[in-house]
Amino acid sequence: MLKQAIFGVAFALWVATPGDLCAQTASEPVQTETTIEVGEGAPSDDQIRVRISNLLAEIDGYDRVRVAVSQGVVRLSGEVLDNAAQDQLSTIVNRVAGVVAIENDTEISGTLEERLAPAVDRITERSRNLLVNAPIFLVAVSAFLLVALGGWALTTRIGIWSWLAPNLFIADVYRAVARIVFILLGVVLALDILNATALIGAVLGAAGVVGLALGFAVRDTVENFIASILLSLRQPFRPNDFVDIQGDVGTVARLTSRATILISPEGNHVRIPNATVFKGRIINYTRDPQRRFSFDLGVDADADLAAALATAVQALNELPFVLDTPEVGAWISEVGDSNVILTFVGWVDQEAVDFAKARGEAIRTTKTALEAAGFGLPEPIYRVRLDQPGVAPETTPSGGVPAARAAAPAESSALPDAADPTRTEDASVDAAARERAGARNEENLLDSEQKAE
Repeated sequence: MLKQAIFGVAFALWVATPGDLCAQTASEPVQTETTIEVGEGAPSDDQIRVRISNLLAEIDGYDRVRVAVSQGVVRLSGEVLDNAAQDQLSTIVNRVAGVVAIENDTEISGTLEERLAPAVDRITERSRNLLVNAPIFLVAVSAFLLVALGGWALTTRIGIWSWLAPNLFIADVYRAVARIVFILLGVVLALDILNATALIGAVLGAAGVVGLALGFAVRDTVENFIASILLSLRQPFRPNDFVDIQGDVGTVARLTSRATILISPEGNHVRIPNATVFKGRIINYTRDPQRRFSFDLGVDADADLAAALATAVQALNELPFVLDTPEVGAWISEVGDSNVILTFVGWVDQEAVDFAKARGEAIRTTKTALEAAGFGLPEPIYRVRLDQPGVAPETTPSGGVPAARAAAPAESSALPDAADPTRTEDASVDAAARERAGARNEENLLDSEQKAE
């Protein structure tokens, strides 16, 4: 950026004409007449022709123009350098008193040498002007370098930005903005020394147009960058937090200047643009250490539901990882076709146990306790009845299914030897998952010391 600014100042000085650098000190010529008077009364054709010829002889580039006048009508012929010279010729002649009309029949010169001569003269004049103003140019460049390099040293060496900013990423943004301000101050100071402050407006206007075009071109990138700044300030989550962002579930690995990286439960890296994260719906499961789990189990429709609920609640309360406060909850949520659905809820400390493991162990323990207490967990049963003409269907005295068939499900509900209600499975925190989420030493805008949203 510093090299580009130096090049811009040098280019502006080179393209400036000698009058540009001294425009504020040089006096402009004063025009006292709007028309050219020739003698008294109506001028003759010879007077008009002589006056025009004398004027053109004093102006460079019109030495090959021929003038003829008849009854005040001026006819111009010959060659001029370019279209601008041709238009200027008509303007000059039109200002001569007595001219009635102008017929400009001049042609553009086809000689390459003659057409290049003015351009060579202008380049030579500007190069001479640059050499003449070389000392002041060196002073201007020195002033620019002094301000720009001084600003760079201040923004790099002084730690005030880290003190002002809430995190390292915002501190880097402050430093970048401060460096740009110092560079702009250096450019303004250099142009002021060169007495070319009129170029500041043109430079700022061009910079605005370029910035607008770049803004449209990299709109998504700029949006993600601004979102990363806001996210790093608000800190809606921390590293290793388990979150749900617009349907993407995983552990937060890091926040970069463009995207938020999640580690899914399957171990995949999920990269979400920061603009989506900032505008989207975020569920942070880790922010509150206490988290509730819930699950459903079904029991026989003719079972003692109150006893089933009490048995399950007692089993859940005996689990070491289930919190006493809030209390374990249980209720009847639905009556199905062949069973009754019971819902159970409990709370665990996510910092002490793994939530998924704890929920799974709670389901296993509750199921084992219900089965050990004689409560069947039936599967859906479908009865098929085939009626034959003249044969009554087999029924029990109560109208239900035969006793032999009714006893079959009870026999199948016997507990296997491995179903020990006193046995508990491991529900410890999965430390390996957290290590995978934070093991890589890469850019991370999340700061555990920063105040969270």
